[in-house]
Amino acid sequence: MHQPNRLHAGRWRTLVVAPGLLAVLALAVPGLGAQEAAPAGAIKVEAHASKWDYPKELNVPEGSRTHMVQKGDTLWDLAGRYLGNPYAWPQIWELNQWVKDPHWIYPGDPLIIDLSRAVATADSMPDAVANLQPDQRRADPSAVRRPELGFSFQDFIQLPFFAAEGAEAHYKGQGAFTITSNKRDDRRFLGDGETVYMNGGADQGVKTGDRFLVLKTVARKLAHPTIAKKNLGDVVQQIGVVRVTTVLPKGSVAVIERCLDTVEIGDHLVRFTEPANLPLQLRTDTAEPIQVAANSALVVYTRDAKQHSAGGDMIIIDRGANDGLKVGEVLLAVRVRTFPVGSDTDKKPPTETTTHYLGQALVVRTEAQTATCRVLRSNEEVRTGDTLTR
Repeated sequence: MHQPNRLHAGRWRTLVVAPGLLAVLALAVPGLGAQEAAPAGAIKVEAHASKWDYPKELNVPEGSRTHMVQKGDTLWDLAGRYLGNPYAWPQIWELNQWVKDPHWIYPGDPLIIDLSRAVATADSMPDAVANLQPDQRRADPSAVRRPELGFSFQDFIQLPFFAAEGAEAHYKGQGAFTITSNKRDDRRFLGDGETVYMNGGADQGVKTGDRFLVLKTVARKLAHPTIAKKNLGDVVQQIGVVRVTTVLPKGSVAVIERCLDTVEIGDHLVRFTEPANLPLQLRTDTAEPIQVAANSALVVYTRDAKQHSAGGDMIIIDRGANDGLKVGEVLLAVRVRTFPVGSDTDKKPPTETTTHYLGQALVVRTEAQTATCRVLRSNEEVRTGDTLTR
């Protein structure tokens, strides 16, 4: 399962626990008491569906234990449960090298966890270790703090974009398959862990373990908000990810691994490529009035047709790769304001125009003439028709 982008900056004050103190901590730290080390020896692993070539038999080292992954587990959560610190999830990953991507672990997967690496929170330490000081080499909290992300997997699987050629042409060009049915006929809206059937199989090159991105058409022939008769195309939205579990000649069975919107029969499937996380990098040139660059963009679409967008929301603008925009650029969102400066008696009072700062948005996908952005920060709501400038 994917590791969520959880941010607890400054929350954890930790103490590395020596192996000999584990028994003492188990009595005082909530949750550590049940984390008993498994006896050394071989453990058989039951056969199960997994993308990874998991070991069929495990030799558990002294002082370690085995955890069989359950639905909903993440390395982040398991590190918090067994090691007392979710930021320690790489320590679990490095002991289980057969997991090639820490974002994805599957029910039934076996994980070895070294309990000697457990930590205790400062508020729950027993007297026997309360006065011990952490290693000074770890005193810098930035050394263990996970960086805040401007764009993560959770954002990726709910990202909208324009298909200028139309949704059907886009699906055809991508060689998309279709979800044709689901395991339970009484369910229309599907979520994590549910089984679906697709119209692509071995004859189309589909293999067990292949993952596909779920796409849904959410708007058609969307008009530009300010340019008359300009059709921007259809809006396609990414919904989630499915993994193939059984392949037949012309069709396949798949399970929904992760979705943040409901999956339905008729949704389309394209080959999935793991997205890159983009670190948060905010601009500091936000003093008003904001200088609007030539050929700046306008917000032309807001996800779920929201009237107001704020931090974390997805928006689409009317500039793209043809205008030199690149994934990773941070744009300033501004609102242009015109106000009168004449007297009440003027028949046509003179005006002045200025801009004020609304927030910042990260470019996360580009098409030829449009781009999708994630709002990073906002002082005010961002609306359709607002300007985004470099």
